[in-house]
Amino acid sequence: MPAEQQSSRTTREAEAVFRVQGVTKVYQMGEVQVHALRGIDLDLYRGEFAVMLGASGSGKSTLLNILGGLDTPTDGQVLYGEQDLTRATESELTRYRRYHVGFVFQFYNLIPSLTALENVAVVTEIARQPMPPDEALRLVGLGDRLDHFPAQLSGGEQQRVAIARAIAKRPDVLLCDEPTGALDSQTGIVVLEALQRVNEELGTTTAVITHNAGIAEMADRVIHLADGRIDRIAINANKIAPAGLSW
Repeated sequence: MPAEQQSSRTTREAEAVFRVQGVTKVYQMGEVQVHALRGIDLDLYRGEFAVMLGASGSGKSTLLNILGGLDTPTDGQVLYGEQDLTRATESELTRYRRYHVGFVFQFYNLIPSLTALENVAVVTEIARQPMPPDEALRLVGLGDRLDHFPAQLSGGEQQRVAIARAIAKRPDVLLCDEPTGALDSQTGIVVLEALQRVNEELGTTTAVITHNAGIAEMADRVIHLADGRIDRIAINANKIAPAGLSW
């Protein structure tokens, strides 16, 4: 185990939200087996902002999907608190995704015929204790765009609506898959500022996967993946605010 990870485990063991142990993922493509993950051991901690960094094909999206209950490992164990996600039924995974996890993807997946406020409200209708949709939008800096339709919003604004939609159900965990991948750097920084604000003000455990090394400097920890394995884990002693990032 890398020294950085061991130190982090020692000091924050009681706060672990996820415990990933020996996770592998093998896809069968005809007669060929594709090994997406090759024995992942990882803890993610309550309230941290973690960046999973790696090239295309490194396994980061597969790992994120497993953490989010969108996929299951071929072998190994994933614990969310005391819940074993690897043994959960489909209905249990559905409840887990609905009540505990918020997702933000590279593409916004907004409903074109609904306003920003209505896009967020769709999620709050199925949540247990949601925040008001307008509050979620104000948290990401869109308090003046409540009645705008997606076509009237820039790419960065649409992504922030997607973030507001994800956080409005007050998830314990926010999982982001290349949230700035379709944006230019200036717009991406605004989106990252929104994610940072959510992490700090709501205490939401946040994991962002990206191939963009510049984003790593804003994280509490950087998890480097390569060829389906964790290559190393680094702790940022001096994090950089999104406005100071460059890529």
